[in-house]
Amino acid sequence: MDFLSDELQAYADQHTSPETPLLARLNRETHVQVLAPRMLSGQLQGRLLSMLSHMVRPRRILELGTYTGYSALCLAEGLTADGELHTIEQNPELEDRIRRYVAEAGLTGRIHLHIGEALQVLPTLAETWDLVFIDADKINNDAYYELVLPQVRPGGFILVDNVLWSGKVLPSHQVRPSDKDTQALRAFNDKVQQDERVENVLLPVRDGILMIRKR
Repeated sequence: MDFLSDELQAYADQHTSPETPLLARLNRETHVQVLAPRMLSGQLQGRLLSMLSHMVRPRRILELGTYTGYSALCLAEGLTADGELHTIEQNPELEDRIRRYVAEAGLTGRIHLHIGEALQVLPTLAETWDLVFIDADKINNDAYYELVLPQVRPGGFILVDNVLWSGKVLPSHQVRPSDKDTQALRAFNDKVQQDERVENVLLPVRDGILMIRKR
């Protein structure tokens, strides 16, 4: 995931708006108390998600993969006054932490947490999405994409995280037959590139964010 030198990364961080105190506390707590803290978006990506959300001004946001809630809080910053965000997390052990931080942010009535498998929860959500952030298991990226794309309004956006997969998506990388994640990501990235239903830009931010606009 570390494509930039430490010096360049530090420079980028220093020239990016800082986290709010609440997000900084959640960032620190996640690194100290939760497994796999690299899954957290962090300052740079979090501020990017916030800025994109402010640009779109979404009324309805969908997130797949809440983790500890950092990215949901960032995305919610750009919601319209009557906007709501639905986020799906499969790990019930994270629920109390997520709800606690959502409450501290004053967003209990606007961020709706669903605990369960995304493929089972998604069909129960009858919404039209302005902005979708997919940051869940990589094997199912294509399934998530096909489920949510019909529900995204024309001109709406889908963001897919970790599409560079620490560089393993490159043709020069030798993929083991057992590495299903890399195989799935390569196939997904190629599919979106050829999908006439959308326009797309792959942003080399952290582990790669694929920005997709529905035509």
